[in-house]
Amino acid sequence: MLRITKIFLVSSVALWGLVGAFGNVSDWGSTMGAVGAATSMATFDGGAESWKATSNPAVIWLGALFIMLSKTAAGLLCMTGASRMWAARKGDAASFAKAKELALAGCAVAVFMLFTGFIVIAESWFELWRSDVMRGPVLASAFRYGGMISLIALFVAARDD
Repeated sequence: MLRITKIFLVSSVALWGLVGAFGNVSDWGSTMGAVGAATSMATFDGGAESWKATSNPAVIWLGALFIMLSKTAAGLLCMTGASRMWAARKGDAASFAKAKELALAGCAVAVFMLFTGFIVIAESWFELWRSDVMRGPVLASAFRYGGMISLIALFVAARDD
């Protein structure tokens, strides 16, 4: 039962990544707008005047692509990992541990994107913490997702005897 729980949790991370990437692509204008709002630093007083603020389309595109492609990669890695875990669920501990590798890599990609993209770049570099408009919906969500995915990864990574 523990192995099946791990498979379902990894599958939920796959679903999070793929649904999120689909949302980013299907509403690309909003994705670009959100990244542009962060990089322009225009959502808080004095931000747009900062030397770090930019509305450069290349920077905005790179940010949006980083988010969408990272969610896609995390989703596909977790989906493949969950499939391998399912196939190995009745095997020995070593086989199941080997099957978890791609799932854990997918979780790592998701946490990397959330931490690097939202905490390091958006919050620290573009000072999104100063924005009343973006702090809750963007930063709090990224922290919540990163925390949950990290906990899932730790649980999945735990040894199976």
